[in-house]
Amino acid sequence: MLAVCTPSEFALAVISDDTAMLTRVPGVGAKSAQRIILELKDKLKKEESITQTKDTKITKAVVEGSKLQEAIAALQVLGYSKKEIEKAFLGIEKANLSTEELIKKGLAILSA
Repeated sequence: MLAVCTPSEFALAVISDDTAMLTRVPGVGAKSAQRIILELKDKLKKEESITQTKDTKITKAVVEGSKLQEAIAALQVLGYSKKEIEKAFLGIEKANLSTEELIKKGLAILSA
């Protein structure tokens, strides 16, 4: 799996329900990708919240600066252009938002 995507990309694919990304892994079909998402989505969210609440030096898969980049990438997978996405994110207060929250806010603005 790591030959196809980085751990951060894998986590983003799971959180954003991106089965297309997961099916690029040899041996993973649509049903397997859906099952991976179903089983890991809550665990990844929980892991992110644990690392945010603990005051340790654990390196997280998603750092503050890359959350916006991952949200942009997720929205591009959904068919929006980078210019549209960046324009939508201009009005959003990005501080303290998770990648998932950024994606949701971006989708709300882009679909309006």
